[in-house]
Amino acid sequence: MTSIETPPRQVLLFSGHRVDAPGRARPRFPPALLPRAAAAMAAALDALGAGAGDLALSQAAAGGDLLFAEACLARDVHVRWALPVPEAEFIAHSVGRSAGPEDWPARYRALKARLAEPPIVVPAAPGDAFERANRWLLEHALAYGADKLRFICLWDGAAGDGAGGTAHMVAEVRRHTPQMTWIDTRALGPPTSPAAP
Repeated sequence: MTSIETPPRQVLLFSGHRVDAPGRARPRFPPALLPRAAAAMAAALDALGAGAGDLALSQAAAGGDLLFAEACLARDVHVRWALPVPEAEFIAHSVGRSAGPEDWPARYRALKARLAEPPIVVPAAPGDAFERANRWLLEHALAYGADKLRFICLWDGAAGDGAGGTAHMVAEVRRHTPQMTWIDTRALGPPTSPAAP
């Protein structure tokens, strides 16, 4: 795993959808797609040769962010989380309100315990906190050199529900590089229902 002080070989920047909240009107990332998304994430990281010596940057929401962190840690990548708001507020807003059988707050805590450094809370400033966190993550990645940036997104290609989502991060990254590994949630296939007993 990369130490905090060692310049990374490559910087893996991630943005992705949260798993759908219960009752979401237009499904975007339903819980049934989690295994396929995890497999696609693993394949994307393997294609980039992700491993020890690399740095992964993301937020830590239920769904794409936590799948990304799990896959990176499994490959000895140093994972750094940036939270747009204080941790308790972030967990209430972005971790605890998701659908499916997973205990996302417990999954968050288990992953946090494996990080080499605590999550960073992006300093408050005017404007949307989630857009600010996206820009902080991108600027942090670019500080190591644009040539090291490897952007991965889990995205349905549509505009977000509000400010600071995956569509915003994609637009910000595209201002700096055309390079992108896009895991399209629409291409993961229709969600399957659990088999009847």
